[in-house]
Formats: sequence, C-alpha cells, structure tokens
Amino acid sequence: MGDYDLITRAVNESLKELINMAHLKPGNIIIIGCSTSEVVGKRIGTDSNIKVATALMKGILPVIEENKLFLAIQCCEHLNRALVIEENCANQYNLEKVSVYPKSKAGGSMGEIAMSTFKNPVVVESIKGHAGLDIGDTFIGMHLKEVAIPVRLSHKQIGEAHLTSAYTRPKLIGGERAVYKK
Repeated sequence: MGDYDLITRAVNESLKELINMAHLKPGNIIIIGCSTSEVVGKRIGTDSNIKVATALMKGILPVIEENKLFLAIQCCEHLNRALVIEENCANQYNLEKVSVYPKSKAGGSMGEIAMSTFKNPVVVESIKGHAGLDIGDTFIGMHLKEVAIPVRLSHKQIGEAHLTSAYTRPKLIGGERAVYKK
C-alpha cells in the first residue's frame, strides 16, 4: 500500500459526503474509528501504520475545520476505545479527561497522529457523537448518539478497509398521534 494520495482523497470525499447527508452544524462531533492495519490489507491490530494515519488525517482535518466541527479519533481496544479530542470539545460537552497517551501499538496510529496533530489534545473514555466514519470495522457505534442511521457512501472502502458510516437523529417518541415535523 503506497498510494497515500488515494487514501487522503477517499477519506476526504467520504467525510464531505457524510457531513452533507447528516446536515451537521458547527460544534457537532464526528467520530472516526480506523484500523490502519485494515487499510493496508492486514488483520485489524496487526500492522499499525503511521504513514497511513498521516494520509488519513491530511484528508480529514481540512473538512473538519472548514465545517467547524469537533473531531473525535477512536483509539484501539488496548485503550478500551477511548477517544482523542480537542480540549475545547471536552469543555463544551463537559467530558471527563483521562490520563493516557495513545501510541501506535497501544491506542493505534490514528490516536498517535491525533495527539501530535491536534492543537490541545486530550483523551476521554466516552462521547456521544453526531456522525461517524468507521474505517476497517472498528465498531464506533458505542460513541454515537441514539438513534444511529447507517448511510451508504460512494466509497465502499478506504485502501483495503471496509468503510461504514452513520449519522444520528433524535428519538421519535409519542406514538401514532405524535407530530414529528411541522
């Protein structure tokens, strides 16, 4: 796997498509879960790749910044899928910070790149995001608000990794007499 520009372009296009479909607003949270091992065609957790993570972040950050969203990078299961976020996101959403520094082999390459790329990175154990991309079947669902709506994007994979995505909507309550939209 050496075509990093293709990886950057695919994640950039996928993220833009998801943001458009989800009608996200400034300050909403996007979850990104990624196995760089899967992107290079290996089994999840076996070949963490900083170059792939760098290429992915290069495609993700400009879209996040342009749309004034918060980005949450899910770490691997060695850190119980904790998330790297900007400190101002933690403050705005009243999230409790934890003490850990993700590295390639304990947190994943995306977690490590987030720690070195974000302006004021912190790690939290949980969050409730408004939408997300899951690159390589890392199971981001635990970090999405209820109710998650899966969406199909134009790209079905990034590199060799399977790509899934979802956005969330408020719960519909009240039964048959309820009115949901004016």
